[in-house]
Amino acid sequence: MELDLNKMSRKELVDLRSKLDTAIRDAEKRERQEALAAAEKAAAEYGFSLADLSAEKRASTKGSKASPKYRNPENPEQTWTGRGRKPQWIHDALARGADISELEI
Repeated sequence: MELDLNKMSRKELVDLRSKLDTAIRDAEKRERQEALAAAEKAAAEYGFSLADLSAEKRASTKGSKASPKYRNPENPEQTWTGRGRKPQWIHDALARGADISELEI
């Protein structure tokens, strides 16, 4: 079935576009469901569910907090991992002439 778009009126073209948008949304929903079913089947072949696999991935990326590498000698509760911006106490110590290696834990 081939449509001659040049012979269609604007109203017919707008109606066709509306039907195409609906058909595209429906096709995407159907393909997502098929992909999900295929992924669930593949996971089941290895004895897992998709929830098992996605929970494992989330659990492994969260909670990987870096351990502190530097400690404030004036207030041992203040630490810094060496990542991100330097805390003010580091700047103050360096301004007083301290070497960063003196602050290492």
